[in-house]
Amino acid sequence: MGTIGSLHAFVHSPGIDGALVNPEPQTFMEKLKHHGEDWFRSLVIMAALYLFIASINLMGHGLKTVALVPSSKDFMDQLFGYAAHPLAGLCVGILVTSFVQSSSFTTSFTVTLVAAGQINLEMAIPIIMGANIGTSVTNILVSLAHLTRRLEFRRSLAGAIVHDIFNVLSVLILLPLEVAFGIISRPANVLADWLGGKAFFETSPKKFSFVKMAVKPVSKGLDWLLLDFFGFPPTVAGIIEAAVAIILLFVALFFMVKMLRGLLQGRLSGLFSRTLFRSPSISFIVGIIVTATVQSSSVTTSLVVPLIGAGVLRIDQIYPYTLGANIGTTITSILAGLAAAALATGGGQAMQLAAASGLAVALGHLLFNIFGTCIFWPLKWIPISLAKGYAKLASRRRIMAAVYILVVFLAVPILTILAVNIFIR
Repeated sequence: MGTIGSLHAFVHSPGIDGALVNPEPQTFMEKLKHHGEDWFRSLVIMAALYLFIASINLMGHGLKTVALVPSSKDFMDQLFGYAAHPLAGLCVGILVTSFVQSSSFTTSFTVTLVAAGQINLEMAIPIIMGANIGTSVTNILVSLAHLTRRLEFRRSLAGAIVHDIFNVLSVLILLPLEVAFGIISRPANVLADWLGGKAFFETSPKKFSFVKMAVKPVSKGLDWLLLDFFGFPPTVAGIIEAAVAIILLFVALFFMVKMLRGLLQGRLSGLFSRTLFRSPSISFIVGIIVTATVQSSSVTTSLVVPLIGAGVLRIDQIYPYTLGANIGTTITSILAGLAAAALATGGGQAMQLAAASGLAVALGHLLFNIFGTCIFWPLKWIPISLAKGYAKLASRRRIMAAVYILVVFLAVPILTILAVNIFIR
């Protein structure tokens, strides 16, 4: 009897945390249940992540389809024709990139114009700077998914616009220096001349974009459905694809944020802080590598916005990651430029000059981001403080988020282009 009583007392005695010690079968089942919940959440997050990246790719694909329609392309040619003045060129870069949601598209289009002799490198650099600003609008759209939760929205908006503020501050310093001294275009030309004859690559690096290859079936499937099956014109199909992409983006974010709240805040809240974001230098390198792999800074920087909103990461942790993403996004165009230069070595002089010009534009993009990083990494408190301040204001009056998008990415560029071409040109 004493033995049974002792056993009963041991099984039902308080544990370290004051709770009753449960029999082993029940403990095992609880652990199994918790592991099952974690695996389920992880699978949902992976599926939502795929949908998230696919939706951003689809949005850019749909808008680029619209932009490449002959009438739209004529409009784009006219718009780039206004880029003779540096301020107008900057605003053209912002407008085009905000519209097509792809700085790579703007960069490629600019390279084409430079290679064709329609604009020179000095005119192209402000357009590239504008593309850097325009690409950050995706982050802000992602932060709107947290709109109904004030604290989450404040954190996520601050994490989203710090990318934009960094780019704007870099432009404010580097654009006047470029216009006055050619601080970017001159070294870009020298590097392009030195690298132009180096046959480092034989194939296009775009073939190695595994992430884009993985999400391509979504855009190709919609292309077939809208263009071949329903027979919509390309313009209509592109607009529908962009609209579907926005819906998919918010659906993916809903599930991603919901699962992250349960998984990351509960058991894995310190995972990112202890590994990928444990130091500024590691965060910076991760930003470069991930963006070079994904080939889209919009995707890379947007991925951390839900993590900031959920409180998993802080804005000072993701800031170096954002700077790395800015540099990583230039690697694709540089590799493509080197490949083109290698292929042009056996061609005529015109082909070699065109390849060298394209490579110079890509290198100019890289130098802009390197110079900006060298200035505003030591002075990180400036963009971080401005981002936090505006996010605090917008969390109280949430219409300010929409005002920011309309003013920075639409009203100011359009009015500046009109003013420059009416009063200065």
